[in-house]
Amino acid sequence: MAVYLRVSLTRLAVRHASLVHLAERVLKAAGEAKSELSLELVGDVRIRRLNREYRKQDRATDVLAFPTREAVMPGNLRPATGMLGDVVISLPTAVRQAKEAGRSINDELAMLLVHGVLHLCGYDHERSAREAARMLRRERAVLGMIAPVPCLVTGRAGRRTKDR
Repeated sequence: MAVYLRVSLTRLAVRHASLVHLAERVLKAAGEAKSELSLELVGDVRIRRLNREYRKQDRATDVLAFPTREAVMPGNLRPATGMLGDVVISLPTAVRQAKEAGRSINDELAMLLVHGVLHLCGYDHERSAREAARMLRRERAVLGMIAPVPCLVTGRAGRRTKDR
């Protein structure tokens, strides 16, 4: 299992090793222990651009998931690749949502990561109310398996850069 992490902002200090380890635990809890995952933390401008381009929704969102495994080789039940897909999380949106919900940014990031990984595994809460309830139950189960959530964000980083 490999997790490829990219953090495209420097406004908050992200503990890379802790986030990678958490992502590995999420993959294992989701039944994807041998899968690879690409994880990126971005700003609202970048996630809005991705949301507009791929989902035709011109607004920032909290998390996007781009599955890689939809193609299966003919006559082969195994996936064509070990890469499960890409999860992109907007860190500024996660910070806002955490404040609004009265929870830590660490818990919010964990929830968004689980949500994104479950989308890569085929769950889709937008399909129907029944599927939304199924996905919510699975999210809660996975969050229970990965608890406690480590410290992932440690306040402000040293320099400020333009949000991408």
